[in-house]
Formats: sequence, C-alpha cells, structure tokens
Amino acid sequence: MRHRKSGRKFGRNSSSRKAMFRNMVTSLMLHGQIRTTEPKAKELRSFADKVISLGKGAPSLEGLEAGELAAAKARRVHLIRRARLLINNDEALDKVFGEYAERFANRPGGYTRVVKAGIRGGDNASMAIVQLVEGPSAE
Repeated sequence: MRHRKSGRKFGRNSSSRKAMFRNMVTSLMLHGQIRTTEPKAKELRSFADKVISLGKGAPSLEGLEAGELAAAKARRVHLIRRARLLINNDEALDKVFGEYAERFANRPGGYTRVVKAGIRGGDNASMAIVQLVEGPSAE
C-alpha cells in the first residue's frame, strides 16, 4: 500500500523524473504555458509555484543602505541558487526574479492554472495546458 506517499512516479526512476520536471518548469517559465498530459500538469503546479515563491522572496536591491545591502545581496544570491536547482536556463531565471516576482508580488499563491485540453490522438491520453495566471488576485 502507498499510504502517506506523495507524488506520482510516472514509471520513471527518481533522476529522470526530476530531470523531466526541471525541463518542464524551465519551459513554463520561458513560454508562460506548456501542453502536457493531465497528471504531469497537476504535479508540475507545485514545482512551478515553489520557484515563483522563491523569486518573490528575493529582496530588491534598490534604495538600500550599505548595512542592509550586504544582507539583501546574500539573501538574493541564496534564493537564486535554490531556484537554480529547478531551472536550468539563465533567461528563465531572470524572468522569475524580475518579471514574475513583480507580477505576482501581491498574490498569496496559486500562480498556475491547469486547463484540460482534450485527448491525444495517438494513445488517448488526457491532455492539459499549464499556464501562469495573468495578474494579481481579484481581492
């Protein structure tokens, strides 16, 4: 029995599963949306949300005094290195810590949406589109 075991295995070993999700998160951050199977899309949400939360946590270095600047730089470098474990492209990393951090600054979570996209013709797999939501929550 698989009681209290989280995450789907997708018939892969752990290293290829991690590589698959790193590639999917990188593509999502670069393009804003990707098309994949529905179970993979649902698992991808947690990885993408964690990466965007890391981007939001990085402090802005503008307008800080000398004493605060060193601590802010260290925090930012730490968060970039943690995000680098899930993103393997410099352009995508810049988007996360620039554009997406500003875009989701006031949003408490839920940065991605999964939209069902029918079935794939070859093997009848249910497909879905994973998208980044557009702006701050409507509160």
